[in-house]
Amino acid sequence: MAQMDDLPPLREVIATHELRAKKSLGQNFLLDLNLTAKIARAAGDLSGCDVLEVGPGPGGLTRGLLAEGARRVLAVEKDSRCLPALAEIAAAYPERLEVINGDALEVDVSAHLTPPIRVVANLPYNVGTELLVRWLTPAEWPPAWDSLTLMFQKEVAERIVAQPGSKAYGRLAILAQWRCEARIVMTLPPEAFNPPPKIHSAVVHLNKLDAPRFPADAAVLSRVVAAAFNQRRKMLRASLKGQAPDIEDRIRAAGLEPTLRAEQVSIEGFCALAREIAR
Repeated sequence: MAQMDDLPPLREVIATHELRAKKSLGQNFLLDLNLTAKIARAAGDLSGCDVLEVGPGPGGLTRGLLAEGARRVLAVEKDSRCLPALAEIAAAYPERLEVINGDALEVDVSAHLTPPIRVVANLPYNVGTELLVRWLTPAEWPPAWDSLTLMFQKEVAERIVAQPGSKAYGRLAILAQWRCEARIVMTLPPEAFNPPPKIHSAVVHLNKLDAPRFPADAAVLSRVVAAAFNQRRKMLRASLKGQAPDIEDRIRAAGLEPTLRAEQVSIEGFCALAREIAR
């Protein structure tokens, strides 16, 4: 692939600004601009969209998003060492990149983004799952964003798309798939990063659904799923006994057997159970 812009290669950017990745910030920089462009394309048509990026680091994915036609990119970066490198990208793409120096868990970005909004990020490993859960559990649904295209450790990505009956199936799969179409679109080896992590990574693309797949109160569903999977080796009648005094009757009323374990229950089954417990 030809150079996507007139900016220097990422290795040169990292050397110039002395951007050694910090383990404490969960940083692993993706250096191959072919890969960052591929991730940007996996997010779909970005023209006419604002894109939220968390943890841009030296800006490889940021450049891919802008080159692929994003209307605007809002990049939230906690590490102030990266700001000069991101400023160079902003100068190369006038009026299209805004950088906020802050913690993505604390910054309210709503005032900085105009729909349609897509979230695309090589998430820092130490906050990736928490950010995903926040995006999947807004106060109101549908959310402000249209899609999430996010890089995680491969193990986490597999948990997001897992099906009932598998060891990876759990709370994260239910939260994601209840309200979204979720699929893994890329896997990346450790050597694609600097420094190389000890594990493979994967990119998950989630398209929001206008309404959840099955009716349920979100807070009750979250509580029931958490209780069931916190003791996933136990049968439902034991793991959920704190949810209602007549829990076995309610499990049966939801069309389930009290002897099932959490990993055997579909999303539809959990939603039916949440409705029975909420009665």
